Amino acid sequence: MAKEIVNRVASSTLQVIDLEEFYPEGIRTILSITDFLDEGVVLREQSFRERLQSHDWTSYKNHYVAVHCPEDVLVPQWATLLLIRYLQPVTKAVVVGTKDDLERFLFTEKLALFDAAPYQNGLVMIKGCANKPVPQQAMGILAAKLIPVVRKLSYGEACSSVPLYSKPK
Repeated sequence: MAKEIVNRVASSTLQVIDLEEFYPEGIRTILSITDFLDEGVVLREQSFRERLQSHDWTSYKNHYVAVHCPEDVLVPQWATLLLIRYLQPVTKAVVVGTKDDLERFLFTEKLALFDAAPYQNGLVMIKGCANKPVPQQAMGILAAKLIPVVRKLSYGEACSSVPLYSKPK
């Protein structure tokens, strides 16, 4: 007689949090400030302002935008802020930096709203594998919110997890 196979993970009280579920869907766009500079490197205020005014900002409607300035290009801080002035009304979000900075910002915003109360004294695992980009910072933010409330916290997959925290007895 064959022994019945029991899915112990499905019947456990383990609560799995998949950070991929916090991923804000939408188009990500990197906009370089060099696109608005003379010869891509020189900022002349009048021509910079004219390029900004004549640009079609509606093409960024509902995008998540990172305004990037390469390290080898020096522009005053106000130039980036002026660019944001045009982007802010049409985008879902705009940050100064790289695509990675944008992803960190988006996850930080989402996780600021995360309520850890339902995980009080629970056995919780932060899911390890993801198909979408999940910044390391997001995992840190989530762990910091969970540690004060959970009984146990682990990371990975149910079949091979790494224990991170156990509440002292």
